[in-house]
Amino acid sequence: MTDMKTNQLSPFQQGVVGVQFLFVAFGATVLVPLLVGLDPAVALFTAGIGTLIFHLVTRGKVPIFLGSSFAFIAPILESTRLYGMPGTLCGLVAVAGVYFFMSWLIKWRGISLIERLFPPIVIGPVIVLIGLSLAGTGVNMAKENWLLALCSLLTAVLVSLRAKGLWKLIPIFSGIMVGYVVAGLTGKVDWQLIAGAPWFEWPQFVAPEFSWRAVLFMVPVAIAPVIEHIGDIYTVNAVTGKNFVKDPGLHRTMLGDGLACLFAGIVGGPPVTTYSEVTGAISLTKISDPRVIRIAAIAAILFSVVGKVNALLKSIPSSVLGGIMLLLFGTIACAGISNMIQARIDLTNTRNMIIVSLILTVGIGGAILSFGSFSMSGIGLAALLGVVLNLVLPAESRNTKKNEEQK
Repeated sequence: MTDMKTNQLSPFQQGVVGVQFLFVAFGATVLVPLLVGLDPAVALFTAGIGTLIFHLVTRGKVPIFLGSSFAFIAPILESTRLYGMPGTLCGLVAVAGVYFFMSWLIKWRGISLIERLFPPIVIGPVIVLIGLSLAGTGVNMAKENWLLALCSLLTAVLVSLRAKGLWKLIPIFSGIMVGYVVAGLTGKVDWQLIAGAPWFEWPQFVAPEFSWRAVLFMVPVAIAPVIEHIGDIYTVNAVTGKNFVKDPGLHRTMLGDGLACLFAGIVGGPPVTTYSEVTGAISLTKISDPRVIRIAAIAAILFSVVGKVNALLKSIPSSVLGGIMLLLFGTIACAGISNMIQARIDLTNTRNMIIVSLILTVGIGGAILSFGSFSMSGIGLAALLGVVLNLVLPAESRNTKKNEEQK
């Protein structure tokens, strides 16, 4: 792939491309905090700072932008109900520990052990679960005003199917934008909220409060985004023609992601993760210099302190977001199915069927595991169950398979 170096671009052109890359990630980055009750300005701030931390740890070599992670939406909503937002933020801070442990494990043993612990038969259904567990929330938000929900949904669908160039990479942003315009024309937007907001305003940072229960609830959820991180690094390798797994090393990219999550949790933002949308923009524009990504990160930080932007984001009707969720969370579930298909998981195999079935039923059914003050439920419990089942259930022998085929 031909790479257009940033030194061929003027500073103004670098800035324009950097802002373009930010807008590719903008919709998804602000959607997560709007859904879980966090300040979208904080999410923009932590995405920007987190990306710069990642680039510092990876020696400025890897062209990756970090934005809000969808994997934690359902866990944050449930944890907030159980332990409150400050306690939930403590759990999100602890998520960084999973990244740190994985970074050390990769440095010590390489990626083979990670693949053994978290194969597609575990990760695929967990990703499906992340999407399906949010379906009810999306429908409840959309039904508040089906006209607005359908406007945002249909726009996102049309952009995904018909748009060309960079527009094809921003279906979420496009859907929210059209839905918001329709909401404004029909009197569903509080313009006074925007008019009364200052131009400069610091994000509303929230400090975490220690909660063991929230930590134990949230940590297992990190399994899915950790594996997603590994996949995204290999995708960036393919797009850029470089090997970032070796230089600066997968352990460094994992550490950088973990430190970014740590910072986000400390100041009250959602966990961040590598954004494949920006990787798509890199593939499209042929601009893969990490300096442009850092410009996008700085732009995110600047947007986060513009009070008018934050007020505009908060004025988006929930039904507009609900319309996007109908598509988005179904797409996440499909990504999990695709993960299993690409790995050629045989669901006629009894062992595989048992693992997938129990992950989905335990996660969707709302099972809770309790020992005294300790409790675990939802996606975290289902993910942990999947890991244990994969390790303890014996693989079918070749003789068993031959006997079944003969029958």
